[in-house]
Amino acid sequence: MPLPLLDYLDSVKTRDPAARSRWEVLLYPGVLALGMHRVAHWLFGGRLFFLARLVNHLARFLTAIDIHPGARIGRNFFIDHGFTVIGETAEIGDDVTIYQNVTLGGTNPSTGVGGKRHPTLRDGVVIGSGAQVLGPIELGAGVRVGANAVVTKDVLPGTTVVGIPARPVPMDVVHYSPGFVPYGTPCGEDCDPARARLTELEEELAALRREVAVLAATRQEAPEAKAS
Repeated sequence: MPLPLLDYLDSVKTRDPAARSRWEVLLYPGVLALGMHRVAHWLFGGRLFFLARLVNHLARFLTAIDIHPGARIGRNFFIDHGFTVIGETAEIGDDVTIYQNVTLGGTNPSTGVGGKRHPTLRDGVVIGSGAQVLGPIELGAGVRVGANAVVTKDVLPGTTVVGIPARPVPMDVVHYSPGFVPYGTPCGEDCDPARARLTELEEELAALRREVAVLAATRQEAPEAKAS
């Protein structure tokens, strides 16, 4: 096997503890889909659009993964399990991981106008299962998108976002999992922005109640002091 292929298979093994060997990784649908996309993208670049689409449809039939031949994909890209859709103008950097049922979708299909319509994912991005990343937005290096999140705006590098619409997690995800975060989702209750905000409001309410109690006590003491 050529060394670049070995490096790629090893990069997949580091992200999937279920893989026992490189040969097993070769059977993964995401690996097959990427290999066929390389062929389709080469044909697309040579303006052999029909042949590129033919390879694309064959790959989708075999793997349930639909990568448009025009999508630009970097090194060590891994789709875990499959059922993923990647649009024509999507750009994906190096060492990106996508889990099942993810869509890198475009916007404004009714206008028929071309151009940049799909997301750009920088190096090291992790997208959890079921997430939808829509439009010509950019996810910076090291971004993590939680499962089932819907992302429609740019995300700064190193940020973890969860929810619908996706919002940044108000904490350091290293607390949960240093480095690579499987499914892009920290495993802890506090990663829900709504729950975190609710906790903040409850603390503010408790503080206000304490202040009101102090004021009430002060008012009661004032008449007693005048009477004496």
